[in-house]
Amino acid sequence: MKKFNFRKVLDGLTASSPGSGSSTNSGGGAGSGSLHPGGTAGLLREEIQETLTSEYFQICKTVRHGFPHQPTALAFDPVQKILAIGTRTGAIRILGRAGVDCYCQHESGAAVLQLQFLINEGALVSASSDDTLHLWNLKQKRPVILHSLKFNRERITYCHLPFQSKWLYVGTERGNTHIVNIESFILSGYVIMWNKAIELSTKTHPGPVVHLSDSPRDEGKLLIGYENGTVVFWDLKSKRAELRVYYDEAIHSIDWHHEGKQFMCSHSDGSLTLWNLKSPTRPFQTTIPHGKSQREGKKSESCKPILKVEYKTCRNSEPFIIFSGGLSYDKACRRPSLTIMHGKAITVLEMDHPIVEFLTLCETPYPNEFQEPYAVVVLLEKDLIVVDLTQSNFPIFENPYPMDIHESPVTCTAYFADCPPDLILVLYSIGVKHKKQGYSNKEWPISGGVWNIGTQTYPEIIITGHADGSIKFWDASAITLQMLYKLKTSKVFEKQKVVEGKQTCEIVEEDPYAIQMIYWCPESRIFCVSGVSAYVIIYKFSRHEITTEIVSLEVRLQCDVEDIITPEPETSPPFPDLSSQLPSRSLSGSTNTMASEGITKDSIPCLNVKTRPVRMPPGYQAELVIQLVWVDGEPPQQITSLSVSSAYGIVAFGNCNGLAVVDFMQKTVLLSMGTVDLYRSSDLYQRQPRSPRKNKQFIADNFCMRGLSNFYPDLTKRIRTSYQSLTELNDSPVPLELERCKSPTADHVNGHCTSPTSQSCSSGKRLSSADVTKLNRWGGRPPFRKAQSAACMEIALPVTTEENRENSYTRSRSSSISSIDKDSKEAITALYFMESFARKNDSAVSPCLFVGTSLGMVSIFSLNLPSTDEHRFTEPVMVSPSGTSLSLKGAVLTFSCMDRTGGLMQPPYEVWKDPHNTDETEKSLRRKLVMNSPSLSQETGDHQYTIICSEKQAKVFSLPSQTCHYVHNITETSFILQADVVFMCNSVCLACFCANGHIMIMSLPSLRPMLDVNYLPLTDMRIARTFCFTNEGQALYLVSPTEIQRLTYSQEMCDNLQDMLGDLFTPIETPEAQNRGFLKGLFGGSGQTFDREELFGEASAGKASRSLAQHIPGPGGIEGMKGAAGGVMGELTRARIALDERGQRLGELEEKTAGMMTSAEAFSKHAHELMLKYKDKKWYQF
Repeated sequence: MKKFNFRKVLDGLTASSPGSGSSTNSGGGAGSGSLHPGGTAGLLREEIQETLTSEYFQICKTVRHGFPHQPTALAFDPVQKILAIGTRTGAIRILGRAGVDCYCQHESGAAVLQLQFLINEGALVSASSDDTLHLWNLKQKRPVILHSLKFNRERITYCHLPFQSKWLYVGTERGNTHIVNIESFILSGYVIMWNKAIELSTKTHPGPVVHLSDSPRDEGKLLIGYENGTVVFWDLKSKRAELRVYYDEAIHSIDWHHEGKQFMCSHSDGSLTLWNLKSPTRPFQTTIPHGKSQREGKKSESCKPILKVEYKTCRNSEPFIIFSGGLSYDKACRRPSLTIMHGKAITVLEMDHPIVEFLTLCETPYPNEFQEPYAVVVLLEKDLIVVDLTQSNFPIFENPYPMDIHESPVTCTAYFADCPPDLILVLYSIGVKHKKQGYSNKEWPISGGVWNIGTQTYPEIIITGHADGSIKFWDASAITLQMLYKLKTSKVFEKQKVVEGKQTCEIVEEDPYAIQMIYWCPESRIFCVSGVSAYVIIYKFSRHEITTEIVSLEVRLQCDVEDIITPEPETSPPFPDLSSQLPSRSLSGSTNTMASEGITKDSIPCLNVKTRPVRMPPGYQAELVIQLVWVDGEPPQQITSLSVSSAYGIVAFGNCNGLAVVDFMQKTVLLSMGTVDLYRSSDLYQRQPRSPRKNKQFIADNFCMRGLSNFYPDLTKRIRTSYQSLTELNDSPVPLELERCKSPTADHVNGHCTSPTSQSCSSGKRLSSADVTKLNRWGGRPPFRKAQSAACMEIALPVTTEENRENSYTRSRSSSISSIDKDSKEAITALYFMESFARKNDSAVSPCLFVGTSLGMVSIFSLNLPSTDEHRFTEPVMVSPSGTSLSLKGAVLTFSCMDRTGGLMQPPYEVWKDPHNTDETEKSLRRKLVMNSPSLSQETGDHQYTIICSEKQAKVFSLPSQTCHYVHNITETSFILQADVVFMCNSVCLACFCANGHIMIMSLPSLRPMLDVNYLPLTDMRIARTFCFTNEGQALYLVSPTEIQRLTYSQEMCDNLQDMLGDLFTPIETPEAQNRGFLKGLFGGSGQTFDREELFGEASAGKASRSLAQHIPGPGGIEGMKGAAGGVMGELTRARIALDERGQRLGELEEKTAGMMTSAEAFSKHAHELMLKYKDKKWYQF
């Protein structure tokens, strides 16, 4: 019977059979897994039972934190007490009490022009720049659009919705006013044409409609403001203008007095005019609040335009007149301001950013009552503040939302889920002491909505690094975000001196303290950062304040590989002294000075560490500062990888020049070596000769960074990539190398030679006898090979000039963010400390350092530590290469380890204890280390599995045998930006984010695809450098310069997300209107009720022209269809993977069935033969 393999039908998404070898995928999505022919896959499957399946995964956005980017509009519901902010990108953020924060997006992406709440009805109207009105339903946790109305022939300029009305007034650019029914979202036939509103004798067009409002005294009268200074008081019933007002200056805004007898206008000359309906010929009062006083008879000096004014009355005091703008032109340097006029007092509140919009919050929603204002919400370009009007000094409220994420541009992020629960309380208790003071003592007035903590209770912490050198720790538990603690790393350095308008720091012209990398060990509370000026700072956490000097080390890291391609023996300098290669401890910064002009800079760092004793408050305190120094007139390269081990007391970092290992307990440099030296099996500190330098000028394009950790400062950014990995052999014949790969000392992984004494055949040139001699002298590896890295194509990423500052947090001359270029150096891209097996013959684990490079090479270093705590501070630590070398395609991104049962192994760490504790008993306690070593049974074999992921592929090796069990080619036409091994659902998986926007999840150790979703195309470098995964199915990235987007790839969290989100709408009874009294009702206004339905309905007004506007039903009205169609692509991908798994099971079942059929046929055959044998025999013949 011919067998049919179901697995080969489903696009090869899973591992092929062991005999089929390795295969690759096409396209940029998931690749194919393969078993190494020499592996022990069967045993591995038996030992490790994988529990994760595709049903555990689904991609879903959870919540967005931060300030809405590029805000344009503002609205407030005074009954529900919720606030809405619209943006230029078509987004709407709706805010209530802490935890009530909702994000929704217009599909068109058109800018939001105006927002209008249907007060206390759970709905919101948005007007966008594509001349479309949208009605949002807020009675569900994820608002959806119920209706849309697209205007075809006119452009929308202003909207007004009267309180408790279902008819929306819409003003247009042509000066016409249309009326829309909110319930059906259909245009009424009632239209106020501009030529009927103005006088017939007027010869000019009045301009666009800039204001619409009904009279507080009479709902049947509509006030229409035109841009050129014309105001029309329109009688809706008689369809004529009752009065007209003309003014010489353009109008920007209008607001009524609550009695409906007066209204105030703001104008382009900085003036405010107050008009009385009884005398419309001239303004009742004209003032220029910030204009200089002139002689009598002369007009006051004009000022800047007053963009908006609000006129709010109080029962027991003078009215509030609040406006933005209007400052004098001669004060050009003054900041944007909000002016509050209360009686004779004028208060000017200066803002840090331009004012976009402001709203006055009042006690009543009724426009014909005393307004009683209590606060002003001010929307700035980059901030949101609320001013308390009930106190004479006008303090601001403390904002419960994380609106200051972008206080300094975010340069890197880190995300930690399920961290030690006591950390949040500890960090908060330290950070609360440094909070700003002077806030209003009243509660935050935007207090609408309801939020419950939900079922997710594990603690989460987000860390953001910023361009000014600050670090912020955020409590991200239960989808909220609150700042816990702020650390300023710049305090360890002297302030930069300005010489002739330029700072002394020449490697980075702006933001020399910008944070590039963050490493945090929550268990030991060791915190480490690297900055753009090539420095590393190690912090320890203490509850006690200390005053001490800051210890600094200077490291000389140099590897001029372009100058040592063909060294000659006779030019070799004598062997350098070891002490010259290991920089000594430097307790003073006196050497940290810039060389005078004309002298080549050498052995000086970019920044000066403070030399005087520094007071360090409780919290994170600097333990050690490590700085790379200038070498022969060239600035140090930026750091591309960083790792710290609290258990070993060692920090390792690398760049495109080499690797440095520092003992931060003894404050000494253990290792400083070039990247080329990583592969040499000879003397560790051997230095090869260099030919004379051709050009000492630093070339920014040759600076190496691991995959997309920075921004280009240019408007067009390119990710340079190469098309060939180091591990791929060239077709050109190199017999010597082929023979070398066949040697018994060479290791073979996936068919490639990975011995430390082997050379990849990347050159097509045949090796001569002289070349053989040189290769032998260099330990079998050439001194220089051009990087052939990990990215596979060129992507042009245009960035607008407006965002250049956010996208380029530094204009460093060495801030190229490309993947390693063909002509660039080999960089250290990944570092990892672990208890592991450094060599094949090791029978026990030992401290190891895994080093990955941009060429896909992995080296393991052995760490020889003193055996006791007493000797740890006195005896030296030895770092030596083990000779083990592994290879992958593309730059190495991450490492991780699993034990033989499939459990994730955490790196060893030291349990935290306060280094400055005054308690003598705690001081005498020994260091408590948690090593997390694999259990070593008496059975021979492998005890640990190492997962290594690069920009192209992932491999699983078993140690100590170094056997490659699984290889998964993740992508061929793109490259991985971020990869992490994460813990989820009591199991382990590999999560990857690809440059083509795919998020991929693979099971471990088999590397089977669990999820592949085209989630987010790489449209901005900001996403690339801030995207990070963490445990429990969580991830985040910086979606804009001011906002963090969190997402989940966990099906369980997607299912529970509705319970975790806050409710925007809560049933509240609308407050009753005040009793106006008999006399006021009789003489204070129109006694008859105004029926808008009768006036604007189809029966009396007729139908509007179909060509004027088009009604578009929204998805909110067809929720069932939306639910069925939601996430189609993700569901299809999951269905494909589920089908693949089912196919695997069917294939195995088919094989078993075929085996049973074969056995049954054999049994039938034997039974038939036996029957024929005894067919003719009698019973007595047996």
